[in-house]
Amino acid sequence: MRTGIGIDAHRFAEGRRLVLGGVEFEGERGLAGHSDADVLLHAIMDALLGACGAGDVGELFPDSDPTFEGVSSLELLERVAGEVSSRGFRVVNVDAVVVCETPRISPYRRMMTDRISAALGLEPQAVSVKGTTTEGMGFTGAGEGILAAATTLVEAVK
Repeated sequence: MRTGIGIDAHRFAEGRRLVLGGVEFEGERGLAGHSDADVLLHAIMDALLGACGAGDVGELFPDSDPTFEGVSSLELLERVAGEVSSRGFRVVNVDAVVVCETPRISPYRRMMTDRISAALGLEPQAVSVKGTTTEGMGFTGAGEGILAAATTLVEAVK
């Protein structure tokens, strides 16, 4: 068994849609980024890649590569799941938290866990997504962006 941790943050950007956990949040400001800027999936991917010694999201999907411009992070997560498998591991679970003042995460939690678990080939109960605020402190509290953190557990396939 091996664990991984991933942390990512993106600033808000006008004219972009907000996607978190593979779910579009209608009417909310989006995040700056080369792909769809799904900060939650980026944190999960980094945690998975770290757990199996495969580097990080920036190495696998560099922002200098036009192939990944605007790409769905769910598609990238599926590719990361393949990388985890090719290294002789399987994903056991994912535990993640989204830190922001707005939007509220709880109304979208089930959709996010369903999409993440499907991309990873897991049962929905093996994926946990939570939301929290910093009560007005720091860049998330000031409404400048969103931060996400994730831990994962993978096990060697025998």
